[in-house]
Amino acid sequence: MKIGGRGLREHIRLLLPLFGLITAVWLLRMVMDLASTPPAVVRIVSVTVAGSASILLAALLIHFKGFGGYPNIVVATFLLEVWSQFLICSAIAFSALTGTTNVYNEPEYSHGFTPLTHIIGHITFGVGMGTLVGGAMGCLLLWLLRHIVPAAGGKAHLRPSH
Repeated sequence: MKIGGRGLREHIRLLLPLFGLITAVWLLRMVMDLASTPPAVVRIVSVTVAGSASILLAALLIHFKGFGGYPNIVVATFLLEVWSQFLICSAIAFSALTGTTNVYNEPEYSHGFTPLTHIIGHITFGVGMGTLVGGAMGCLLLWLLRHIVPAAGGKAHLRPSH
């Protein structure tokens, strides 16, 4: 199946560095938590922020590489959200299965939910709302880029002002 003229493998290949960025932030957050870093510092290292930044970077890549259009932004957003939520859910599941505590099952992040309910929330609400909001954010950025900045070998679509 092709979306915007590109297959799933092409999307994944384009997004590999961004998957790596999200994974690095997730690992850093886990290591900081294991090293008993103060919670205020651990909070700064956010998988959610890394995911949002990755969506914006994906929009930049799609525009400047001439990779596609708005459907490609939505696919990229969905893939990045699924990856982010998978990493978070795996940390929640790990802590539940081993009986350990990590940053993802502390009350301020789990909001008192059981690990299973917390995981289901990330899979449903996290992926769903993340894709909707992130897709809108990425499409808006792509629209702005297309109207202001020329793509590879293209022209910007600036309209004359009156």
